[in-house]
Amino acid sequence: MDFTSISFTDVSRHFGRRRALNRVSLQCAAGEIVALLGPNGAGKSTLLGIASTLLEPSSGTVRYGDVDRDRDLRSRIGLLAHDLYLYPELTAAENLRFFAQLHQLSDVAGRVERALASAKLVERRDDPVSGFSRGMRQRLALERALLHEPRLALLDEPFTGLDDASSAALVERLRQLRSRGAIVLLATHDLDTIDGLVDRALLLRDGRLIPIEDGPGTLRHRFRQAGR
Repeated sequence: MDFTSISFTDVSRHFGRRRALNRVSLQCAAGEIVALLGPNGAGKSTLLGIASTLLEPSSGTVRYGDVDRDRDLRSRIGLLAHDLYLYPELTAAENLRFFAQLHQLSDVAGRVERALASAKLVERRDDPVSGFSRGMRQRLALERALLHEPRLALLDEPFTGLDDASSAALVERLRQLRSRGAIVLLATHDLDTIDGLVDRALLLRDGRLIPIEDGPGTLRHRFRQAGR
């Protein structure tokens, strides 16, 4: 099952009396990087959770190309969440191998080696993840999320714990995803890092989506203008 777009139409999500998303409409296409910006609690993680099919919207519709939400879509979706979904007692290679087998992927050994190289963890491949720094775990979790070459990559604060060199490598990795036709939807506070990278940026505030217009000035400046 494949798709080349994802669309939200009047999507709302309630947690008891709290409305995390309020009639959000959004469309993203293959080969596009879209940034979700906004303060903590604005609804960014909730939107990503709904896009991943792990959360159900309270109302509204989400479509993946011409397909409604379906569990089979998960084989085409990669998610990097706050919970990195890594097993600390397993080594870096064992974590990747486990997820490759979970997705029933071909060439497991080759995929694992390429992922370790991309994460710059080849020399730590046989070390338990429990001894890794936050940045190392973040890099490994990103490659775990992309191991099956998903059409839709959902990244929640992907730059967390990364040093400058790792952040630059991640920016290049995102460009590679875009060039091969992935849809990348990322939530981040790192406006300076993604300035010039993303195709569109959107502000989520109090569960509502506000476009950040293209124009002169930095992304941070335009973000502040949209938030007024």
